Amino acid sequence: MCYNVKASLEAQLKRAKEQGDSEMIAQLREQMKKYEVENYYHTNGFEHKPFLIYEAEEPVIANWGLIPHWSKSRTEAEEIRNRTLNARGESIWEKPAFRDSADNSRCLLCVDGFYEYHHFKKNNYPFYIEPNNHSGLTFGGLSSKWVDQTTGEIFHSFSIVTTLGNKLLSKLHNNPKLKEPRMPLILNREEQEIWLHDTEASKKLIHPHEIELDVHTVEKLSGNQYKGNVPEVSKEKIYVELEFEGVYEPPEDLTLF
Repeated sequence: MCYNVKASLEAQLKRAKEQGDSEMIAQLREQMKKYEVENYYHTNGFEHKPFLIYEAEEPVIANWGLIPHWSKSRTEAEEIRNRTLNARGESIWEKPAFRDSADNSRCLLCVDGFYEYHHFKKNNYPFYIEPNNHSGLTFGGLSSKWVDQTTGEIFHSFSIVTTLGNKLLSKLHNNPKLKEPRMPLILNREEQEIWLHDTEASKKLIHPHEIELDVHTVEKLSGNQYKGNVPEVSKEKIYVELEFEGVYEPPEDLTLF
């Protein structure tokens, strides 16, 4: 699954900057200030923070945790979005919460990297995962626009699509409560355009993508040891018990598995 990410302001603006529209970039910066979007060195999906997402027409600010357009009340919307942080790619065209968005409102989310847990001897250890060239990642997602009928407010929201874990994530993501390892749907430049504009072709993108990634263990992401939303949260921390038990190689070797 993908519930923890690192997404700096510059990473979120990546696609906008690739288009070279300085006026649009300036407008997006102002919008993100208005919504108090900051550098997320670490944020958990259950905080429902606002992010910049890219839909087929234009970039918008949306909160993490998709609210289907058919939600009847604010209470129902609040309950649903805790269950829609991720969308299992293999079934998004079937599940009621996702199928309308899968057909009509797919989106992209640009991040620096993401965090995932490895379970070992009844403990879990957080890993930070990013491309080895530190260029950021683009996830395939689903978006939705929900109108609160009591107030008329419009809420934009999104979910990160996941797929089976690739070779690396299959070894790292070993949550015993899950049937199989998962990972976010990571898309290259060509695949991003397909995801935004071609529904049928998008269905063929739901599979593990092999990509060169750097991974390393970090401090705990919750509890007394949690550093909070600070740059140091993604820095490496060595857990001797993992190294000695062969869970991963010494840090000099970047092919950790």
